[in-house]
Amino acid sequence: MRSILLASIVWISFFSCTEKKESPLSRPNIVFILADDLGYGEVGYQGQEKIHTPNIDALAATGKIFSNHYTAAPVCAPARCMLMTGKHGGHAYIRGNDEWGDRGEVWDYAKAARDPNLEGQRPLPANTETLAKLLQSVGYKTGIVGKWGLGAPLSEGIPTKMGFDYFYGYNCQRQAHNLYPPHLWENENKIQLNNKLVVPRTLLDSLADPKDSKSYSKYEQQDYAPDLMHEKALAFIESNQDKTFFLYYASPLPHVPLQIPAKDRAEYVKALGDETPYDGAQGYFPNQNPRATYAAMITKLDEQIGEIKQKLDELGLTENTIIVITSDNGPTYTGGVDFDFFESSKPFTNGYGRTKGFVYEGGVRVPMLVNWPGQVEAGSKSEHISIFYDWLPTICELVGIPIPDDTDGESFLAAIYGKAQKPHEYIYWEYPEYGGQQAIRMGKWKAIRQNIVKDNSLEIELYDLDKDPQEQVNLASSNVDIISRMEEIFKKEHSKSLLERFQMPALGD
Repeated sequence: MRSILLASIVWISFFSCTEKKESPLSRPNIVFILADDLGYGEVGYQGQEKIHTPNIDALAATGKIFSNHYTAAPVCAPARCMLMTGKHGGHAYIRGNDEWGDRGEVWDYAKAARDPNLEGQRPLPANTETLAKLLQSVGYKTGIVGKWGLGAPLSEGIPTKMGFDYFYGYNCQRQAHNLYPPHLWENENKIQLNNKLVVPRTLLDSLADPKDSKSYSKYEQQDYAPDLMHEKALAFIESNQDKTFFLYYASPLPHVPLQIPAKDRAEYVKALGDETPYDGAQGYFPNQNPRATYAAMITKLDEQIGEIKQKLDELGLTENTIIVITSDNGPTYTGGVDFDFFESSKPFTNGYGRTKGFVYEGGVRVPMLVNWPGQVEAGSKSEHISIFYDWLPTICELVGIPIPDDTDGESFLAAIYGKAQKPHEYIYWEYPEYGGQQAIRMGKWKAIRQNIVKDNSLEIELYDLDKDPQEQVNLASSNVDIISRMEEIFKKEHSKSLLERFQMPALGD
């Protein structure tokens, strides 16, 4: 009897130790940081020299850089939809920015700020399976802080009905066109801020001196939304330190408008010297120091990421937390941002037609790193081609959730761990706006269709990214077999959208 008892004690002790050792690896905390319009070349570890990102760079140095990571769409809402649902643009419900205009004057910022019936974007359907819902199903506490854009305040698509236990931030992408907004949302409650209503595109007073900082005072108020949201992100980590959590930190930075507290831009104003003020003619708000402000916004994001890491360190959570940092699409071309000065898309092509809104590399190739001490090799780099809709199956495999059958993505967990990874045969984009576009990357080859809606064009451009990462030399005419294969894939991956807004007649819709 005594020997049986001792054996039992040994077995229980062994099982307990094994369980304690393996549990953190099977169910880590997840902090997924999604910057807004952060370009491939706008962080230090990618070669940026004018903008300081020491905290992001440090996480890259102690983690893994993925140099071939892509957003699934070149603008906000569809990219976020595809990230959350694991579907590409040929199958996703939200395939473009849809302001749900049949409700009324949704583009009237002032009216939408007062009336939640006019605020927000078209909602995801109530039965949508999301990454957050899947994580909830295995006990994760889930939170989103930042910008949502996938369901108006009174709809079934709000974060707290899409799998998130907690939400604080902008429900609406249009309201995020002011970083000193009159309100934010906390769960299902509208939180009034200590800011006056200033409508985007409000220009300087007619007699104002554009070189006098006082002329811009109405664009800098009391409650800076990125600061308020950051406090909530830190609080979410603190309040869930004894649980397993998923924090989706969807920062509005560095998306225009060019707004940041004076103290945060002071060093860049000094370093960059006198600038030509931005007059607001391209939209958003005027700004006296546009380059300094934009650089400061990215450095602000970097500082906040550093504070997230510091909080995890303080709470002893670092080794059991995987951090992902990426961007929803390529950099903007408007609002006073000097993309040429910062070489925002380097090594790809800058400017309208090649960055945000377009499926060329500058619009869809995004910076991405993974940091997880002890699990991800420090200072490593992966050339594996991955895309936003891969994250759902990757995280499912990471935490032991069956991968949904209808996902378009493929787990790249092996690549994260530094093991042999089966490559995609191809990845696919479909985006019905900005003229209507499709694209495929298959190994070194990139196929692009433009103006599918605008001109009913089905012409295919073909680029060899190994030799021509700026996509300047169209090789379609000399690669007939590859073009034929691309045509097959375009046809296979497209399905008619349930929403008329996203249908493309040239594709048979």
